[in-house]
Amino acid sequence: MRTVALPSGETVPCLGQGTWYMGEKRAAAKAEADALRLGIDLGMTLIDTAEMYANGGAEEVVAQAAAGQRDKLFIVSKVYPHNASRRGVPTACEASLKRLKTDRIDLYLLHWRGAYPLAETVDAFEKLKAEGKIRHWGVSNLDTADMAELAGVPNGRKCAANQVLYHPNSRGIEFDLLPWCDKLGVAIMAYSPLSHTPNHLLRSPALAEVAKRHGVTPAQIALTWGLRHPHVISIPKASNLTHVRENAAAADIVLTADDLAAIDAVHKPPTRKVALDLL
Repeated sequence: MRTVALPSGETVPCLGQGTWYMGEKRAAAKAEADALRLGIDLGMTLIDTAEMYANGGAEEVVAQAAAGQRDKLFIVSKVYPHNASRRGVPTACEASLKRLKTDRIDLYLLHWRGAYPLAETVDAFEKLKAEGKIRHWGVSNLDTADMAELAGVPNGRKCAANQVLYHPNSRGIEFDLLPWCDKLGVAIMAYSPLSHTPNHLLRSPALAEVAKRHGVTPAQIALTWGLRHPHVISIPKASNLTHVRENAAAADIVLTADDLAAIDAVHKPPTRKVALDLL
């Protein structure tokens, strides 16, 4: 599987696994962990979670999937904005580490911007790095102006990634945020790459046309489309084993110029600055 380089030079798979909505039902936890384990076997060793997801339940599902194979994984988790203070960050991190049953988080993100100054959150992240509790830190749902502000605070340029909404129906980041992050080497992590309303996106005639050419599904084309940029990491969530296999196979599809033109004709790229899409 193709990899994406972080600012440190470390590489991660371009296609990972999301866990939003996992951990909400105890009866489903085993099947969810089984799905994550299959994804790991297929090369999707980056797993994204958050303290917010099922109030930590998703992190517990990740711990089940990671048992016996932690060292091959790149685990991403996120801190709530109301916990993003100098005192709150280490407390939240310790709780996530306990739920994840691990001694370190590979990438720790500010889930979205809140009331605490970015400089305070960055300082707390840097202390966690020095203690070995996290290996990299980043942000989520920050737009270009926020990223420029972040770059101006002490150690702000050590940001490894920005996790944002990105799929064919949500392309606003291509106008300025994606180029800005690309220039500074900050990876873009695309959440909900099949849209939060996938039934609408996957009925796209353009995706259907391209999928037919390649003998694959529209969902696979949507994922492959998001991976066409060298600094984008996609983190689709799948708790169904068939969907996990389909997601992994999307990394092997190569879109042609004609394919991309067909998608652009229906899902048009931005021509001006638009507000960052959020879920």
